[in-house]
Amino acid sequence: MKGYEFHAFIAKDSFDRRAILFRNNILESLGKLGLTEDDIDIKMEAVAFKKAPASASWYIDGHNLYYSYNGANKFVDNLFVVSKIIQLEVESLINSEKSNEDFIRDFSEEHDVQERRKQAREILGVNYDSRDMELINKKYKDLAKEHHPDMPNGNLEKFKQINNAHKTLKRELE
Repeated sequence: MKGYEFHAFIAKDSFDRRAILFRNNILESLGKLGLTEDDIDIKMEAVAFKKAPASASWYIDGHNLYYSYNGANKFVDNLFVVSKIIQLEVESLINSEKSNEDFIRDFSEEHDVQERRKQAREILGVNYDSRDMELINKKYKDLAKEHHPDMPNGNLEKFKQINNAHKTLKRELE
């Protein structure tokens, strides 16, 4: 994920306790950048073993930064990935392996990112929870061909919507 390789964590017990531990790891990592708990929003699930995406958002220098993951079967496992990526990225920033501008660019998202991802899936005609990039690419290519402005029934506005939807999902899933 995000160019890092690490062993996935699969919780087998103490789901809620582990979710709190991963939440605290995120707070600790971002705290190294001078952020406080008030600057960070981590959506917690009431039941950590249910299937749900995990995400964290925070503000630095007036930028809304965001990272989410939904590739595991449980919220707690998704939260582990979020905490690990944030930890590794913060360490890269602190060790000057990554510039502040790159850090901000890599995590920068609009406030309505979840809604935009939902709309992107609707535009491309895939399920609301689809993470299959192969399917998304296929739908994108088919729709882009159909609506390309050079085609007889082409529609430039629809073509732009399709491209933006694909970019939105590509950024999320790669």
